[in-house]
Amino acid sequence: MEFYSNSPEDTENLAKKIASLLQGNEVVALYGDLGAGKTAFTRGFADFFGLKDEVSSPTFSLVNEYEGSKVKIYHFDMYRVSTLEDLESTGFFDYIGKGIFIVEWSENIEKHLPSNAINIRFQKTSENSRIINVRGIDLK
Repeated sequence: MEFYSNSPEDTENLAKKIASLLQGNEVVALYGDLGAGKTAFTRGFADFFGLKDEVSSPTFSLVNEYEGSKVKIYHFDMYRVSTLEDLESTGFFDYIGKGIFIVEWSENIEKHLPSNAINIRFQKTSENSRIINVRGIDLK
């Protein structure tokens, strides 16, 4: 499905819609260039679950953990990950099944993602506009 976002708020609202359909152990794979809206999406996602932590891209820490009363979110940044050894060193596989994964720069680890991952691709079309393609979940 294709969606259009004209603001960070639109992107956050789409994230909330997707979050409302999850059970708590899914992998949400985000694809897109710098500034495409991946972190805004994650902010909306965390907001839906009532997580009040400040959401930021975990570029240097590789993973940020956000814990709420009903769900735990693991926010991974795979920008600097290029090999299976790099991926294993993040502890990525140890976290599987323990909460919702939101993975930025999924293109770098695509072959290691579960086949049932929800794929969300961001394409920046102008300063504030995005085309967002969603696969792996029914939003009807």
